[in-house]
Amino acid sequence: MRASVLGFVSVGAVAAAVHYVVALLAHALGLVPSNANWLGFLAAFPVSYIGHRWWSFRGTQAGHQQAFPKFLAVALLGFMGNQALVWLALTYTPLPFWFVLGFVMVIVAVSTWLLSRFWAFKHA
Repeated sequence: MRASVLGFVSVGAVAAAVHYVVALLAHALGLVPSNANWLGFLAAFPVSYIGHRWWSFRGTQAGHQQAFPKFLAVALLGFMGNQALVWLALTYTPLPFWFVLGFVMVIVAVSTWLLSRFWAFKHA
């Protein structure tokens, strides 16, 4: 379990950095925050799945046909929460996009780990 947490944090940090940097660059180039956030998510998803599949949850017995759709569902659910929280914060607070996105990504990461660990990569 400890190795799983370390792997998840490590892979998650790399994927989060990809998401964050791509989203901020896209925003700096003129995309609205919601579209920039989508672009960041799309860039980070392959990093996340491959990293978690081969490192965080390498001991799993679940095959790709079982794990990938579940992981995609977890990632999309997490991203929908991310997108909603980012929108709410940007709409109702004066906080800048860079701060809101970073803060929300940390909050969503905890729920993503729990769903990945106990559902997506759990063998049926």
